[in-house]
Amino acid sequence: MAKRIVFEGELDLKHLNLVKALAARELYVEELGHLAEADERIVITGADVGASGQIGVFKKNHPDRFIDTGIAEADQVGISAGLALNGKIVYLQGFGPFLALRALDQVHTDIAYQNVPVRIINTHAGLTSGGGPTHYNIMDLAIMRNLPNMTVIAPSDSAQCIKAIRATLEYPGPVCIRIARGAEPAVYTTEDYEYEVGKAVTALEGTDITVIATGSLVALAISAANGLMKEGISVRVIDMHTIKPLDREVIIKAAKETRGIITAEDHLVVGGLGSAVAEVIADENLNTKFKRLGIPDDDFPPLGDCYELYAHLGYDPEGIKKAIREMMDK
Repeated sequence: MAKRIVFEGELDLKHLNLVKALAARELYVEELGHLAEADERIVITGADVGASGQIGVFKKNHPDRFIDTGIAEADQVGISAGLALNGKIVYLQGFGPFLALRALDQVHTDIAYQNVPVRIINTHAGLTSGGGPTHYNIMDLAIMRNLPNMTVIAPSDSAQCIKAIRATLEYPGPVCIRIARGAEPAVYTTEDYEYEVGKAVTALEGTDITVIATGSLVALAISAANGLMKEGISVRVIDMHTIKPLDREVIIKAAKETRGIITAEDHLVVGGLGSAVAEVIADENLNTKFKRLGIPDDDFPPLGDCYELYAHLGYDPEGIKKAIREMMDK
């Protein structure tokens, strides 16, 4: 039996303190600060990101390697592409909804089309911004995974974000790394697990139903699976940290070895992880039950706390449990 590498028990999301928890968008900058000491090619660009936290530390220690364009994301993308074309390793920190929508033309033409190695740090994933419909980052996976040359990664927790930063330091071509506004619950109890871009992690073994989750939904899927163990339901949880290139083999294996597949993502159900997995199921003619959990595409989500909205939209741990039970009954 495989060694358990994830947390036990169920999450208490009502008392999860996102402010004091370690945030991926702080830890990745801290990691870049360490890497920048030995590699003068590393540069960060921002669009009015302020000077607090680790960004402030990086700016203080490397003032000539931080460029703030102000609230001008299109300019930020063009500058980042130019720096990368001149041999710099550029990390572009962008506010997700503006980056994927407002500056899409520049991301498409300046970065993806020219296949330049800019590392886009796409923040405020899903509903985590708390800023309402205009500030929710809920279409970015659909957009970014459809850009030729673009690699798309959604780490499941802050420690895995550091693994993604290290794994893509010399990665060819552009990379988009999607992270939440605050801090998602820690998924792994050890960092001693294999991480490779394009290869999913089987976070939890199971034989009844498979949940394929990405980003912060991996923790919620594990919480649901842990709860269902008490009911005798064995749930496999796949951490699909890379949306593109997608690990097709792990999907095929799950379809053959379990009774159904459920996808879970903090994104519209159209175009993101669920659509990517559905494409594999269709392409491979897999005979399996299948359901997508995420944000319905019939309207914009209301204003609210992300965890309250997950419950409202049916993809919090209780919603995931309900979907698993219903699939088992069928």
